[in-house]
Amino acid sequence: MDEIQYAKGHKYLTLVYQIDLGLTRLLWVGKERTIESFQGFFTLIGDELASNILFVCSDMWQPYLKVIRQKCSQALHILDRFHIVAKMNEALDDVRAGESRRMYRDGYEPVLKNSRWLLLKRKQNLTGKQRFKLSDVLRYNLKTVRAYLLKEAFQQLWDYNSPAWAARFLDDWCRQTMRSRIEPMKKIARSLRKHRELILNYFRAQKLFSSGVVEGLNNKAKVTMRKSYGFRTFRVLELALYHSLGKLPEPKITHDFF
Repeated sequence: MDEIQYAKGHKYLTLVYQIDLGLTRLLWVGKERTIESFQGFFTLIGDELASNILFVCSDMWQPYLKVIRQKCSQALHILDRFHIVAKMNEALDDVRAGESRRMYRDGYEPVLKNSRWLLLKRKQNLTGKQRFKLSDVLRYNLKTVRAYLLKEAFQQLWDYNSPAWAARFLDDWCRQTMRSRIEPMKKIARSLRKHRELILNYFRAQKLFSSGVVEGLNNKAKVTMRKSYGFRTFRVLELALYHSLGKLPEPKITHDFF
């Protein structure tokens, strides 16, 4: 499950997708991202079907976590890798923005100017010019540089296959980060510790389930909303999304067209 913004003023939709191997589709659309809204999905499918759910993938949004614990506690609940990385990038960008402002205010050389995407993009996606600029930034003893190195080191977590080795790495990374005195990164470490078992479920599920594919579906949902230049009612928006992403059964036709 995931959410997307559908209107100004922090108005969100809760979307539930099926992401089985060979089949990805929209199952349900809920208005807002609240406990009451998400419970509507389980009311729709009923307790018997909910009890047969084996895997659930979500982000760290507390209403999602609470309802999943209540309604399908037997399922292996996996925290989505995509959102964990996104939160890590947000923390790094907070460090960069704050340090850049301080350096400008104190009259230091603006070495962090135009460095945002250098630090957030994957190394393999950087151009030659960007790699040169990044190597220049990394020469400085800055909080931003230390936060970047912590972020890059964390990516090694996803290379593990064993839950036990992944747990050892995660614990070591969190300890190191808590000693860094970089508050946005320490906040991430505290959050990872709090959700430790849900993160390790990714490895217990043999790394087969991740809602990264959902980002593509979310983009299709946003395109559907943009094509209409806005829907006047939630019901019309809901129907449009089902037709676009639900892979609804198509009626048989009486003629073949060539």
